[in-house]
Amino acid sequence: MEFIYPIPKKGNAKECSNYCTIALVSQASKEMLKILQARLQQYVNHELPDVQAGFRKGRGTRDQIANICWVIEKAREFQKNIYFCFIDYAKALDCVEHNKLWKILKEMGLPDHLTCLLRNLYAGQEAAVRTGHGTTAWFQIGKGVHQGCILSPCLFNLYAEYIMRNPGLEEAQAGIKIAGRNINNLRYADDTTLMPESEEELKSLLMKVKEESEKVGLKLNIQKTKIMASGPITSWEIDGETVETVSDLIFLGSKITADGDCSHEIKRRLLFGRKVMTNLDSIFKSRDITLPTKVCLVKAMVFPVVMYGCESWTVKKAECRRIDAFELWCWRRLLRIPWTARRSN
Repeated sequence: MEFIYPIPKKGNAKECSNYCTIALVSQASKEMLKILQARLQQYVNHELPDVQAGFRKGRGTRDQIANICWVIEKAREFQKNIYFCFIDYAKALDCVEHNKLWKILKEMGLPDHLTCLLRNLYAGQEAAVRTGHGTTAWFQIGKGVHQGCILSPCLFNLYAEYIMRNPGLEEAQAGIKIAGRNINNLRYADDTTLMPESEEELKSLLMKVKEESEKVGLKLNIQKTKIMASGPITSWEIDGETVETVSDLIFLGSKITADGDCSHEIKRRLLFGRKVMTNLDSIFKSRDITLPTKVCLVKAMVFPVVMYGCESWTVKKAECRRIDAFELWCWRRLLRIPWTARRSN
């Protein structure tokens, strides 16, 4: 039994589809789940390929952002076309079917006793939704992995790996050659990016992934699935819905453009940093907080926002000057020194 808390995402807060849910797990359960996770991890690491960076030690969103940017740069350098399809699943974690999950875990080579433990964790589960207006009645949970449970990323990664293995993507000739190896997809948990060199290959890969996903209960959200191409592409539909072609999009929190230009993302990051600095004004004005503490706040809350994904930036001199100017602006704002004051930086 657990409580589920709805948390608003982007968009209209009056629409249920714009909320995600977090399940709060008891402390005693967390201790057991940590032990179970440690035993599962060795099997997960063995089964997952390098293209999957989601919730894995030593990897993160920045790796996949950098990979996408470098692929775009190399495609431009060697004058090759590259086609990206950024797949979005509709409520991916909530649509995992338990019976199919146990079957997949068995096929992936997990021992029966671990699968049995997981079955017992999910068997006959009940939950109630708690909001500021009260708590709903208890109801049965028939499918989905819990958002908030430390096992969910491992379980979903294996579920997603099964989907990508079945279409034979690893053996498919579609894709790009990197160090003699054929790569046609990059993944971060349920965020899947297909990257062939032609429109025909893209259509073929996408339809294969769509078919295999539907077999295990996951559906593509065509409205949020985007295509970005450096070469010519025609408009095409899936199930009567047009797949949108874009010249740029937000991927794992970073702005990616079809031409690989990082200046848009750098400007965007600097704007975010200015907003954070402005929000901290009341703290900077306080005389009860010491200067070293304020400096630590800037380093902990402002600079990480600005420099997120910077590993993939190709920085020009103009951008360097912009970043340096932003840093000086932060320190002058922290010290309450106006630009009109004749104070050297």
